[in-house]
Amino acid sequence: MEAVNNFLIFLAEGFTGLFNAAGAQFTSFVTGMIPMLICLILTVKAIIQLIGEDRVYGFMKKCTKYAVLRYTIIPFLCCFFLTNPMAYTFGVFVDEEYKPAFYDAVVSMMHPITGLFPHANSSELFVWLGITAGYEALGKSSAPLALRFLFVGLAVCLFKGIVTEKLYKYMVARKEAKLQNN
Repeated sequence: MEAVNNFLIFLAEGFTGLFNAAGAQFTSFVTGMIPMLICLILTVKAIIQLIGEDRVYGFMKKCTKYAVLRYTIIPFLCCFFLTNPMAYTFGVFVDEEYKPAFYDAVVSMMHPITGLFPHANSSELFVWLGITAGYEALGKSSAPLALRFLFVGLAVCLFKGIVTEKLYKYMVARKEAKLQNN
């Protein structure tokens, strides 16, 4: 009977502990991540206002005119400076026809950037640390792995961006043709 009693106490403490851990995590968001995101958003908005919205918009429009920049460098800069989830807001500078592909490139950049710049997407850090733990157990440095991961990630972002762009344009043309036939 005592064993059953101890087991039930163990389950109850574990159940309560789960919610205590969830509450501590929530508190860390409220006191850490949320104020940081608000400050980041305000800072970026202030910088854009100081430089001038037209200048920033014009510069970004020039940069996003070229697919290589639109699907590699700009997503990298978004992820590096604005981190996840704020990085997606740079889509405002992209022409409407490129937004789905740009979003795909930014989402795809969130993983490769983590190896060198963990602040960019801290939610993926546990995956990276798990990979590097095994790699370093073999006696190898994770820095070259992180660089290769980033370069392959840039290539994948470019490839996915171009493919998504082509698919989107094809689907829009198909929809427009269907509407014209009706």
